[in-house]
Amino acid sequence: MKYNFDHDALAAVLDQGIKDMTLAITPEQQTKLMGYLALMNKWNAVYNLTSLRDPQQMVTHHLLDSLAAVPAFADARNVLDVGAGGGLPGIVLAIVRPDMNVAMIDTVHKKTAFLNQVKAELKLTNVSVHTMKVQDLVVSEPFDVITSRAFADLSDFVNWSGHLLAEGGKFIALKGVAPSEERERLPQDWKVVDLQPLWVPRLQAERHLVFIERAA
Repeated sequence: MKYNFDHDALAAVLDQGIKDMTLAITPEQQTKLMGYLALMNKWNAVYNLTSLRDPQQMVTHHLLDSLAAVPAFADARNVLDVGAGGGLPGIVLAIVRPDMNVAMIDTVHKKTAFLNQVKAELKLTNVSVHTMKVQDLVVSEPFDVITSRAFADLSDFVNWSGHLLAEGGKFIALKGVAPSEERERLPQDWKVVDLQPLWVPRLQAERHLVFIERAA
């Protein structure tokens, strides 16, 4: 089935969702979000970045879903998105928080090629992209927040990327249902400090943010 990319209709859904969540996002940032959506829709036909094919669903399940998490990153300055895939939430964060450095890492070359294309076309100077396993990443400055969306079990997430977290930093995992079994499997060095349900306009599904910090 071929879906129509109706820019104006999609932009209206995005705009209304942003209003419903009372997010402070500029018209220029909304234009960039739509540019990102158009690129994702175009590349998806060849590279299978997401299982969703309907651009209306992409607005809700990808853009608004990632935007709903933005307030949780209010204090973040240097963020890593692990298993970034098509750039969710990393690209969305980079667009609406130009003051924040956003690194994204994925092992799949076609996905990081897409992320580099988005970075170039949308002129996102605050973005860096890495193609490798997160276990192998070495950085000069550790991250104050490490995030992921539907990436891995929470224990794998913290075990694989814990070496990259700054002192006093935190993990913010974007999850669907609140993963109680995953939380119980966390290594003893780590603890869940908060679990926040997320409300996403037009999305009839559970969404949660899991906040993890080093245990005292």
